[in-house]
Amino acid sequence: MQLLLLADESERMIMRYLGRGRMFVLTDGGRALAECVVTDEGGGVLELKNLAVAGEFQRRGHGRALVEFIIREFSGEFETLTVGTGESPLTLPFYEKCGFEYSHRIKNFFTDNYDKPIYEGGVLLADMVCLRRALKPEQQK
Repeated sequence: MQLLLLADESERMIMRYLGRGRMFVLTDGGRALAECVVTDEGGGVLELKNLAVAGEFQRRGHGRALVEFIIREFSGEFETLTVGTGESPLTLPFYEKCGFEYSHRIKNFFTDNYDKPIYEGGVLLADMVCLRRALKPEQQK
């Protein structure tokens, strides 16, 4: 749960998707370095609900390795991988480097669904920015 809370500060919100999701953990010698949770949203859409890398292992390619693993693992089963994130200078560039593109925005998602304000990279998160990436090779640019 500690690692999950790095990516989503609300245990209540995590519990809403954890039971219907699939979790993958990147380990080294039994120690969890990073994790991600994906859910089947129907219609060929797989959503990346949670992606976190333990603090001391960040910026070493572990998050990107998990994203690439998900893409390889599910490209034959799903058409699109989506992710929703805050408008943060830390996460948006990461997902863009992983090949995600802007899809749409959910106004006030974080202010409406979380008990306390969430700041990331010095930015107060209000809207959820939704991104997407094609999973089937013929759909990728």
